[in-house]
Amino acid sequence: MSATGRYVRIMDTTLRDGEQTQGVSFSPDEKVNLAKALLEQVRVDRIEVASARVSSGEAAAVAQIIAWAEERDLAQRVEVLGFVDGGQSVDWIRSAGGRVINLLAKGSEKHCRGQLGKTLDQHLADVRVTIEHACAHGLQTNLYLEDWSNGYRDNPGYVYALVERLADAGIGHFMLPDTLGVMTPDRVSAAVSDMVRRFPGLLFDFHPHNDYGLATANVLAAAQAGAAAVHCTVNCLGERAGNASLAEVAVNLRDQLGFEIGIDETHLARVSELVEYFSGKRIADNAPIVGADVFTQTAGIHADGDKKGSLYHSRLSPERFARRRKYALGKLAGKASLSKNLERLDIDLSEDNQRKVLKRIVELGDSKKTITAEDLPFIIAEVLESKDYDHAELLGCSIASSLDLASMASIKIRLDDEIHAASGAGNGGYDAFTSALSKVLKKQGFALPALTDFEVRIPKGGRTDALTECSITWQTEQGELRTRGVHANQVFAAIAATLRMLNILMHRELAERKAGAEPSARV
Repeated sequence: MSATGRYVRIMDTTLRDGEQTQGVSFSPDEKVNLAKALLEQVRVDRIEVASARVSSGEAAAVAQIIAWAEERDLAQRVEVLGFVDGGQSVDWIRSAGGRVINLLAKGSEKHCRGQLGKTLDQHLADVRVTIEHACAHGLQTNLYLEDWSNGYRDNPGYVYALVERLADAGIGHFMLPDTLGVMTPDRVSAAVSDMVRRFPGLLFDFHPHNDYGLATANVLAAAQAGAAAVHCTVNCLGERAGNASLAEVAVNLRDQLGFEIGIDETHLARVSELVEYFSGKRIADNAPIVGADVFTQTAGIHADGDKKGSLYHSRLSPERFARRRKYALGKLAGKASLSKNLERLDIDLSEDNQRKVLKRIVELGDSKKTITAEDLPFIIAEVLESKDYDHAELLGCSIASSLDLASMASIKIRLDDEIHAASGAGNGGYDAFTSALSKVLKKQGFALPALTDFEVRIPKGGRTDALTECSITWQTEQGELRTRGVHANQVFAAIAATLRMLNILMHRELAERKAGAEPSARV
């Protein structure tokens, strides 16, 4: 079936089916805020927000959502799952102000007989009673055919009879669930095509599950086969392996198949973050469209290609989703990766300084997974501050800290051409390091200058693996000296700042000796 020009409706069921995710329970306020975001910002066509008769809190949430939707003429797009229960679900939904019931019927003979202990005729009679009750109270009815995928496979005649005998019941959408996520795209295509051809006057939805990782592919097959609407959830929430991702479904329907949809893509990432926050379920950094890393180029060759002509761009541009392309900094970074990040920060460096900064980035990348653009100013400051002095080099360092015990440090350090080792104890790792260093320096006739200020900073963002910048101010005979160090470990950042101080003062002393003057500053 040609997709060109055909509009496919999207129903998001994050607030109902998504809440069946283990450990997820949205509060009424959270449900209201998500409903607003989905309908008003993302602009999905319909939302399913609850199951009837669950709790008083659920009833309050539905009532708040409906009240808000009424003011914006959106109430017909808010749906609630109901059951064949003699009208109790209808009454519950009606009392909350609901307009649409998604009635759950048995879409497989196995469920009808095994779970209900009824024949198709008996079940149909019960379904009709509920539909008539809903109609009498002004509710629109859609019908879920639970376990339709297995029911159609095992006994399609049961499914045909169920739909045929309810075709005149005023049902808006017949919804075809792959309840256990067992279908493949080929099976979905054949089954949905058959239903659409067999019942041309009816509207069919497809409701996937992701047990085999095929939910999005199955949605696309259903849409191509003629489904009027497809169901999904934000971040694939749902029972077991979840549902189909709203972001993946929307983008693929639009880009790969050419369907018309109403989704505003610029809000997909935002609603994904809201659902992450409210559900407590983190998505993978490489989740398509909404993952933290999906618009990040890591390899230097990719950054180079983009700089020379956007060679690694596709239709999935970050700007579509109100996001920004990033170029990772780490051991795989190249000159173009650095250049792209400098452009973003509006920093101009000479070729020589870029080379030095890139060298430092690669060194850090060997010991740290990634370096962010927020880390870059720290690295630049550290590199540009360096005068390439090489009088003192830390060759080895072990620091141990324990609760209610002194910290211990063992160091191996080169001072010019001599190698020294020492151990020290102190109140914390850095104090223990300076204790060990002081022992080495004392033997050389040196003493550490007084430490007058100690400041630690990390970039914004709250990452526990962020680079740390430690700035230390020292009181020397020539006045205050401020040095800094950068490292993923706070203690080693302070140690780097200390070694920089040591190199500067040793270099000053050497320069004064060469000039024939009495050294004015001993470490």
